[in-house]
Amino acid sequence: MYSALFQHIERYIKLDPSDIDILESCLSLSTIKRKEHVLKEGQVCNTIYFIVKGCIRQYIINSKGTEQTLQFGIENWWITDYLSYHNHIPSHFYIQAVETSDVIAIDKSTLETLLIEIPKLERYFRIVSQKSFGAAQMRIKFLFTMSAEERYHHINNLFPEFVQRVPQYMLASYLDFSAEFMSKIRAGKV
Repeated sequence: MYSALFQHIERYIKLDPSDIDILESCLSLSTIKRKEHVLKEGQVCNTIYFIVKGCIRQYIINSKGTEQTLQFGIENWWITDYLSYHNHIPSHFYIQAVETSDVIAIDKSTLETLLIEIPKLERYFRIVSQKSFGAAQMRIKFLFTMSAEERYHHINNLFPEFVQRVPQYMLASYLDFSAEFMSKIRAGKV
């Protein structure tokens, strides 16, 4: 199960066999059941998750009591609440499995030790963080510059399997419109 993570790491850095042994000894594989939360608002996030199989989302509950999906994570993606994780403060977010998901979980103290023992991992996590930040920037750009219909067609053209994979109300909240509006777009009534 750890091979997916090692393959992902090898896309960015080369690990020595001894590094792989150290890393493997520190990893924890777990299964998160569909709809199960690994983080709720107010909790301190001490874990970062690499998704081996499945889909996880990060969301908030807005002032109207509605869930607003901020991020999805699928295979070969890391997900956590970075502010809570790094600053050891209560989270403003929820992290929940959309599908039953197999993840590799690394707690903060373990990761900090690994980064000292295997300095090359620092580069890997920097690259991953930059890619994640870039994706978040593009999402904000699309929210500000595209109409709701354009956002839907854009994500559907780029990731058609993903659009079919997640519940439509979650996708609608991620794209910042209602599930009813999503139905109209999909029916071609917009």
